[in-house]
Amino acid sequence: MFIKSKYTIISTLALVCLLFSACLSSPEDNTKVATENTLPTSSKTNTVPTFSPSSINTFELPKDIPPELRIIWESWQFLQEDYVDKSKLDPITLSEAAVKAMVEAVGDKETNYIPPDTLSGRFDDIYRGDFEGIGAYVTMNATGKIQIVSPIEGSPAQAAGIKPGDTILEVDGKSVEGMSVLEVISLVRGPKDTEVKILIKRLGSPKRMEVSIIRGTIPLTSVYVRSKEDDPLLHIRISDFYPNTVDQLKKVLIESEKKGVTKGIILDLRNNPGGTISATVDVADQFLPENILLYSMSGDGRRSQSKTTNDGLAINIPMVVLVNKGSASASEVLAGAIQDYNRAPLIGETTYGKGAVNILRRLSNDGGLYITWALWYTPSGRMINNTGLKPNIAVTDQDTKEAERKQLERAQSELRKIIELSNQSN
Repeated sequence: MFIKSKYTIISTLALVCLLFSACLSSPEDNTKVATENTLPTSSKTNTVPTFSPSSINTFELPKDIPPELRIIWESWQFLQEDYVDKSKLDPITLSEAAVKAMVEAVGDKETNYIPPDTLSGRFDDIYRGDFEGIGAYVTMNATGKIQIVSPIEGSPAQAAGIKPGDTILEVDGKSVEGMSVLEVISLVRGPKDTEVKILIKRLGSPKRMEVSIIRGTIPLTSVYVRSKEDDPLLHIRISDFYPNTVDQLKKVLIESEKKGVTKGIILDLRNNPGGTISATVDVADQFLPENILLYSMSGDGRRSQSKTTNDGLAINIPMVVLVNKGSASASEVLAGAIQDYNRAPLIGETTYGKGAVNILRRLSNDGGLYITWALWYTPSGRMINNTGLKPNIAVTDQDTKEAERKQLERAQSELRKIIELSNQSN
């Protein structure tokens, strides 16, 4: 749900906005095309002139407009010349509506138009190590609803009772129907110590409930140790992939090595919605030897790849990985490579299936297009988008808490088996 890259290049769709702006004054040599008809008259009627536009377009079009975009220009010209209420022809509103319509027609829930007031300065603070808001990860589900993936530990959202699976219906009384993820995030986020009211529908319940949350400063802690200090099975939960995630992970691994008790690692990627690819590569370095982590294919057929470096702290430690339906994007990158190289089994549920690379293209109006630029593949060539990763060992339950408990118990059991086999081979 976070912006992966930033660009200032104006895309093809930005051209549409420029075209609309340029259309505010029509060429002087353009003339209205209309035919006048006179209705029959009698002593009981008046003569009323009516006009109907010609089906033939005679205005002069700029030479550099691609043929497929001419209808946009033509429609704008006809509206300017013929529409009865010119006060409704606001160029900003109409140009943004046209861009939104084009993006919606693509049919990709990850590709969105971002208005200027939503984009400006709202998402840069994630790279500073903290941000102000309620502290919850969100995504758009298959039905187009904005859904909570998980609240951040210790966050205002968690304290207010927000739970995974909650669907956001309104923010401060404003419906979020039809909004993109980033638009909803923009509404929810805000300065610390301010209040936001969120209307939600809880998973499995028909009732709606309003939750009042006081925003706070959310530190981007993403690595948590779940095991006891003297437990030989080190349970590490990674909740997200931020630029500082690998530093937190290294600290845990170094401290564990000093204690000398760790025999194996449970890497917990459940409800991890992703993050930056660069951070994912840094984390993968700690568990995988030098090799391809993933490769992506763009729409124009270009292939790019990311590799690990073979200087990790836990490359040879026995390991299992926990995943569930909330494991998405960058967490699937890491889990997919671990599975492909038989580094460790995946235990839990089929993952979310967010196998797309997204970029942000800035537009001339200070808004932007968040675009699915490429699809990524695991090292063996598996495409994850819309399908997800199937675990090596499936452990599910209708009750979320019960599922999590069973998954952890199975992970502990399987890891002990792997450690025993490793000791026998040595």
